[in-house]
Amino acid sequence: MQIYNTLTRRKEDFIPRDPGKVSMYVCGPTTYNFIHMGNARAFVVFDTLRRYFLYKGYKVRYIQNFTDVDDKIINRAREEGKDPIRLAAKYVDEYFRDMDALNVLRADVHPKVSEHLEEIIGMVSLLIERGHAYVVDGDVYYNISSFNDYGKLSGRSPEDMQAGARVEVDTRKGHPMDFALWKTAKVGEPSWDSPWGPGRPGWHIECSAMSRKYLGDGFDIHGGGYDLIFPHHENEIAQSEAATGKAFARYWMHNGFITINQEKMSKSLGNFFLVREVLDKFTPETVRFFLLSAHYRSPLDFDDEKLAAAGRGLERVKNCVRLLEEAARGAVRDKVNGADNDLSALLDRRRQDFENAMDDDFNTALATGILFDVVGDINSYLHRTGKEEGPCGEALTGAISLLEKFNSVLGFFRTGPGGKIILDSGDGEEELVGGLIDLIIKIRQEARSQKDWATADSIRNGLKDLGIVLEDTPQGVRWKKQV
Repeated sequence: MQIYNTLTRRKEDFIPRDPGKVSMYVCGPTTYNFIHMGNARAFVVFDTLRRYFLYKGYKVRYIQNFTDVDDKIINRAREEGKDPIRLAAKYVDEYFRDMDALNVLRADVHPKVSEHLEEIIGMVSLLIERGHAYVVDGDVYYNISSFNDYGKLSGRSPEDMQAGARVEVDTRKGHPMDFALWKTAKVGEPSWDSPWGPGRPGWHIECSAMSRKYLGDGFDIHGGGYDLIFPHHENEIAQSEAATGKAFARYWMHNGFITINQEKMSKSLGNFFLVREVLDKFTPETVRFFLLSAHYRSPLDFDDEKLAAAGRGLERVKNCVRLLEEAARGAVRDKVNGADNDLSALLDRRRQDFENAMDDDFNTALATGILFDVVGDINSYLHRTGKEEGPCGEALTGAISLLEKFNSVLGFFRTGPGGKIILDSGDGEEELVGGLIDLIIKIRQEARSQKDWATADSIRNGLKDLGIVLEDTPQGVRWKKQV
């Protein structure tokens, strides 16, 4: 497997620190609002990467934090007259609600800043002891001049950073780009005791301390959005490597922005769409499908038509799963023939193509295209055998198994025991619709048996008007949603 490493600016072979194991840390949300689509892309992308490592047989240790102590949270809490920690806790719960809907697996640990002050204070103390940080009036700053490799992730020199900075220069700092590790307490803000007086941590030290606690002094993959490269991830490297004297993350992966009219989606620009709002119009699997429809490093432009197109594409997959399940429930052959062997060989090549796509820097766009190829292969097989002696049970099992394997990586559908794909949205609607259509088909079949062709045709045409297409085959009537 090859991964594009932001640190080296090239694709590299993935070689984990410990054979057969993968350690990952992904920056989670600052919990002062609902998650928007730009946030969601990162969480879905790295969830899918984790799923692929599991598919490949690795044991994965996955950590994603919550920043529940931050200026934005404090300001929002002040506006609403609420306690900042309680406000943050509310949006942690809302995050899980949205990500559960998008089938994002829970991390092994979701550490919160408010619960890791001991580790944060300990790391700040270590940086002071080693000459990489200094105290001014209760504030603690990191001395970027003490770290020779500062700027290696972003490719910027401290001078370039200073020239592009839009912050007021604090004359108390040794260098204008020195950043806060600890901030002295202000009236009305949450604070904790420390060797430098009451205060709270700076943003960047939080992830260094929490990743160190759960993954050790170094780990395999650090992920996040492209906008985190500087200053957040740059500063994480400086802090962590200065504190431990060891390499921090081996591979740095960053997903591209979601854009609206080619402009980055963000809360600060006011051009964002909340996941909660999008899920009011589109199904969770459609939203996840859309988020994986482009290569993770490429920008992804948001509009309703692209989401609608994603929904239509996903419906093709769902129709295929339904047809396979229907065929498997019917009378099928045990003896394998040429058509069955052809399908088996074709699907084996598709599986290899899928893995090749994912191995090439996690190309979900290409992998999704291969999923559609598989759907086409299966539909052709069912059509061909439907005109003859019916499909073979062994071939059907192989086809269903491959779709389940692909889904275990892409995560479009929820799954039951053994990875079985569940098309039901979770509220029973899918199952109810399927049951009603089966009942209508039964009534139509009774009409046909009585040669009541007018009623049979009326039912077929009425279902077609509703987007349901019936197919009469030697093995019985099949239905699918019109795409």
